[in-house]
Amino acid sequence: MLDATTLEILTESAKYDVSCSSSGSKRVNRKGGLGNASVGGICHSFTPDGRCISLLKILMSNECAYDCEYCPNRRSSGVRRARITPDEICSLTVNFYKRNYIEGLFLSSAVFDTPNRTMELLTETVIRLRKVYNFNGYIHLKGIPHADEALVMKAARHVDRMSYNIELPSERSLKLLAPQKTKDSLILPMKKLQSALIYDRENKVKRGRILPAGQTTQMIVGASPESDGHILRLSEYLYRNIGLKRVYYSSYIPVVKSGLLPAEPAGLLREHRLYQADWLLRFYGFDVDELCGEGENLDADYDPKCAWALKNMQLFPVEINRAPLEMLLRVPGIGAKGAYRIISARKFSPLNFDDLAKMRIVLKRAKHFITCRGKFYGCEGNAARAALLLDEKSNFCGDEEDRQLSLFSSPSAALGALTGEL
Repeated sequence: MLDATTLEILTESAKYDVSCSSSGSKRVNRKGGLGNASVGGICHSFTPDGRCISLLKILMSNECAYDCEYCPNRRSSGVRRARITPDEICSLTVNFYKRNYIEGLFLSSAVFDTPNRTMELLTETVIRLRKVYNFNGYIHLKGIPHADEALVMKAARHVDRMSYNIELPSERSLKLLAPQKTKDSLILPMKKLQSALIYDRENKVKRGRILPAGQTTQMIVGASPESDGHILRLSEYLYRNIGLKRVYYSSYIPVVKSGLLPAEPAGLLREHRLYQADWLLRFYGFDVDELCGEGENLDADYDPKCAWALKNMQLFPVEINRAPLEMLLRVPGIGAKGAYRIISARKFSPLNFDDLAKMRIVLKRAKHFITCRGKFYGCEGNAARAALLLDEKSNFCGDEEDRQLSLFSSPSAALGALTGEL
């Protein structure tokens, strides 16, 4: 019988992993199966810093053979230790699901005994959950570095998503802060899984398809000296060469004492700027070189899109009724949906500022970079910079407490938790 103390230890130990988004899976259900991993069957709920609370996020064990400097579960740490069995995880998941506490499972583990032994038990857990407990809900599994490829592939056939967390953005920092991990132990499994994904897609495999929701990873921001430019270049490589669905950024928090780590937290603003830049890379056609130099950090005062526009004022203002889609996407205040609405609507008649307001274009930003029917209502030069800075300061809410919603929180704490999609 799983006791409350063990459950508390293993859920609290798992809260620092943010790479557990639950969207994107279309796993085929089975007759009589329990749960649904489709888009409509997963309830998305996130804490302000991006941590998902709709999944049961738990470690199989926090007894770790590794001694990563930044990790609260590292071998030399004095935290309470616990381990649970595959059957206990399966029973817990199904019972929580039936009570409507969760919509799926995020399962990870510290590396106990050996990487292969850890991966073997994680694989056994997800297979039992699917075949013995008939659970068809969403499962995200954390991959174990240095584990045998056959075990990883076997697990990948039974889960919706996997993640190998890079954690530190350079091999130099890995050697210093996580010496048991290597770049190859993290990148090579991602590449193997991506090759299997491509094979399944090309051969139109449906039932038993590998990782229908793809792969994600996480990087800690501020624990090591790499710049935002370095971090974003690595993210761009992962998106364009390994096909990752998401790269998650976790602002460094000094939860363990180490002379090799900064004494102060990195702060959520830097994490926020990286997410904004990441969005521009994935959906707005930007390249890293346009947003941030190799050794540079993103501008703290302006979001990356505004910062780019202010550096390239020679390209503005653009006429809203003639500008191509690629340029509309680069106008601050015009999102992807807004750009497509403009392209569609202007086919029928020229647009004015009132039309843009009805489309929910953020005119207090966009007006400095556009004209409508030749009219310009924005500011130029330093006046535009001042207006955008004022708007930015009014939008940024400041730091919030970094925490995952605990299974043991009081009802008032749960009701008071701020949520919102990242």
